[in-house]
Amino acid sequence: MNHRKASIQLVSLIVLISGILYSKTIQFGFCQTDLNASCIAAEREALLKFKEGLTDPTGRLSSWVGGNCCRWNGVSCNGRSGHVSKLNLRNTHPDDFDADGTVYKLGGKINPSLLNLKMLNYLDLSGNDFRGVIPDFVGSLRKLVYLNLSGASFKGMIPPKGNLSKLSYLDLSDALDDSTESNLRWLSRLSSLKYLNLGGINLINASRYWLQAFNMLPSLEELHLYDCQLSNLPVTLPLINFTSLLVLDLSNNGFSSPIPLWLSNCTNLRHLDLNTNNLQGELPNEFANLKNIRYLDLSLNSNINGKLTRDLGNLCNLQSLKLSFNKISGEITEFIDGLSGCNNSILETLDIGYNKLIGKLPSSLGYLTKLRSVKLWSNSFQGSIPPSIGNLSLLEDFYVANNQMSGIPESLGQLSALAALDFSENLWEGVITEAHFVNLSSLTDFLLYRLSNNVSLVFNISSDWIPPFKLKYIKIRSCQLGPNFPSWLRNQNELTTLVLNHAGITGTIPDWFLQLNLQFKELDIGSNQLSGQIPSSLHFLDSATADFSFNSFEGPFPRLSSNVTILFLNNNLLSGPIPQDIGEVMFLVEAIYIYDNSFDGSIPLSMGNLTELLTLDMSNNSLSGEIPEFWNHIPFLLILDLSNNNLSGKIPTSLGIPSSLKFLKLSNNNLTGQIPPSLQNCTLMLSIDLGDNQLSGNLPSWIGKSMKSLLILRLRSNFFGGSIPSEICDLPYLHLLDLANNSLSGSIPSCVGNLTGMKYQLKDMNTELYQGQLSVVTKGRELEYQSTLYLVNSLDLSSNNLSGTLPVGLTSLVELGTLNLSMNHLMGTIPENIGELKLLETLDLSRNKLCGQIPPGMVSLTFLNHLNFSYNNLSGKIPTTNQFQSLNDPSIYEGNPALCGLPLSTKCADGNETTHSFDGDKDNGDAKDKDEIELLGFFISLVLGFFVGFWGVCGTLIIKKSWRQAYFSFVDGAKDKFLAFFLVNVHCLRRKIFRN
Repeated sequence: MNHRKASIQLVSLIVLISGILYSKTIQFGFCQTDLNASCIAAEREALLKFKEGLTDPTGRLSSWVGGNCCRWNGVSCNGRSGHVSKLNLRNTHPDDFDADGTVYKLGGKINPSLLNLKMLNYLDLSGNDFRGVIPDFVGSLRKLVYLNLSGASFKGMIPPKGNLSKLSYLDLSDALDDSTESNLRWLSRLSSLKYLNLGGINLINASRYWLQAFNMLPSLEELHLYDCQLSNLPVTLPLINFTSLLVLDLSNNGFSSPIPLWLSNCTNLRHLDLNTNNLQGELPNEFANLKNIRYLDLSLNSNINGKLTRDLGNLCNLQSLKLSFNKISGEITEFIDGLSGCNNSILETLDIGYNKLIGKLPSSLGYLTKLRSVKLWSNSFQGSIPPSIGNLSLLEDFYVANNQMSGIPESLGQLSALAALDFSENLWEGVITEAHFVNLSSLTDFLLYRLSNNVSLVFNISSDWIPPFKLKYIKIRSCQLGPNFPSWLRNQNELTTLVLNHAGITGTIPDWFLQLNLQFKELDIGSNQLSGQIPSSLHFLDSATADFSFNSFEGPFPRLSSNVTILFLNNNLLSGPIPQDIGEVMFLVEAIYIYDNSFDGSIPLSMGNLTELLTLDMSNNSLSGEIPEFWNHIPFLLILDLSNNNLSGKIPTSLGIPSSLKFLKLSNNNLTGQIPPSLQNCTLMLSIDLGDNQLSGNLPSWIGKSMKSLLILRLRSNFFGGSIPSEICDLPYLHLLDLANNSLSGSIPSCVGNLTGMKYQLKDMNTELYQGQLSVVTKGRELEYQSTLYLVNSLDLSSNNLSGTLPVGLTSLVELGTLNLSMNHLMGTIPENIGELKLLETLDLSRNKLCGQIPPGMVSLTFLNHLNFSYNNLSGKIPTTNQFQSLNDPSIYEGNPALCGLPLSTKCADGNETTHSFDGDKDNGDAKDKDEIELLGFFISLVLGFFVGFWGVCGTLIIKKSWRQAYFSFVDGAKDKFLAFFLVNVHCLRRKIFRN
């Protein structure tokens, strides 16, 4: 009986368990959705009214037909009651477009009929485009637990009305346009919130009290306030209520305070993101209290400083640490030692790049075995990468670019998961062998190059070595790969970027390389010793870059793919004409650099079809003919350099059509005519160089009116006449003005002191530092400036017919390095305070009609190394101190009859010449010879006097006794005086001897 009873109980238990596990029972107990449920008619009608107010270009709501709304896409119902509980109309691909170009976004107006969905607890309308305000009635959907309106393009403010006391998830990120300024008064009614995302909402009106408002939400676990235009981050907080906070994102705001200490009391935090602010001060050691923190991002603040201490290294639950783009200094050894000392460290991301860290990378870095991404770039780390790096078997990204590292261990080759390796911009030295790559089977991106072109890193790899990887991206610069083209590239058939620049490669491009049929996004084999012709069979992807510069390639202009948008052919031996159909073949090109070759013929008319062209540099060739009139078809042109060719004719008027033009260089050609007035349309112009041509006419005054950003104006060696327009003084950034060797007349504008670009360094002004190339006459010779051109400050008006006096304003141009006003008809005196030009290296005022004295203040020009005052009417004494002691060439002062003093032979009337180092050996030698003759005469007179006196007196005393007695009696009386006299004369004699 008991056995039977037990059997019945067992069967009953099995039936019960089967009932529980039956899928329908599971669905009934745990899921509110029942596809077989029939929705309530009133709610179906409410949904249809809601649909009527919407625009649906792609038919996402096409299933909203029929009687059972619980089967409609995006609608879910409660399985028991049939009430609509969930409405999910999220746009799952908001950035995609169909073939017709229409977007998958719902739009229109949200109908208040949604209020009839009495049991609605989930509403997601994110990623759509409603354009109107967020409806007030949303606050009356009291059953809502989940509300997501993110990215839905609403306008206006967040509705302050309503009662959503059950709401636990609210996402309004990027829901409103940027102009909307919202407050947080409504927030106190959402007491159940656990997740809140207001990212991208303008909360500038709440900047004073925002933290207090969120601190009143005790259940809050996630808070996202990125890019909310908040500026006030309180450093202290008396009471912390959101102690359950797990995620806090305050990134991309305007905080400029120290890192608040109250954050260290949020001990449950797992994710803290404060990146892209202006936080300052040291990283507090109190952060060591955040024992549960897994994600810490303080990058892109730029002002966080201090050091990474061992206490911070005790955050053993860190999974991601980002501190890049700050001013953190010191070494990282203790910090890394602390992290590696954690039991079973889970750190996966370490990003401390773009700081001021120094020292060597510690061996303990290799003990953080869970690391997947290490970014140490742009610091000042030195020495070798520690061999322990080979322990990081999970490492995928390793970036140490822009440091001072020197050694690469072979253990690097053990990182089998490594995909991206950036070793660029360091001081690498030593030898790279196959061992460095032996197990890098996952490697796809490889960058390795030195800071300088001094090759100290050599690849010693066997010609038959087959790499274990398939690279897609490889950049190697300033390393010794040659002399042969690297044969280990034979199996790299997935390459899209190949840079082998300054790699010591010689010979021709091998056939096997062409047979790989690679599709290049970037191909750079510049700065080698490659020869032969550039193959036209190379293939390129869209918007590709091709660089063959600084080699010895010969032959004609290569016919490359139309996909090439940036082309470098400069500094080769290419010759022949530019293809006449270049405009049809390379119609997408944006930049062409073909300077320093031997191309000849005319500029093809088809280049007018290069409508995307930004930069064209065809300088230093043998191009001839006129410049075509097609520039009105190239609207975005920024840089045009046709200098040093044989071009003739007039400057095309169409050059003024591309108003974006910033650099125009047509120097050293045979151009004639006037500067076309159409150029005044180029209001963004930074540099004009039309020198060394045959241009004529007056200098246009509109240059000073329309080109307010102009930095360089070089018009030397032409036939310009008339006066210098005073409007040039209105160019605030002009720092190089060269009008030399023309026929300009009149006076130098008195407003020249207004050229503020010659008063302040360019980096101190609100203009861009730029790189250009220009020939500047300075220090008596022509010098070519390139990357340092922005440091050159020069005013050259020489070889004209200028008259009048030197404007006093010249002496306020304190940044001038070169001032050349020679070969004019200038009169008057040199300004007394010319010594204020402390940085002046070259001063040439020769061949004018200047008069008066050389100002004494010029002795303070300690940088002056080239001076010319010749052929004026200067008078008075030449200064003899400081820099003038080295300016001892008489030709500097010749042609000034009234000048006197060294180094001229003319002595000044007061006779107070002072011997200086430039007197020369001749004067010193003459004085020395004179002193020696006088000394010799003295000794001869002394000897003769002694002989005559001795025998004339002593001889007589010996012969006659009476005289002898009288003599000795006299001597006894006068011996004291005689002895004193004798000692005094001997002392004087000794002084004279030793002085000479």
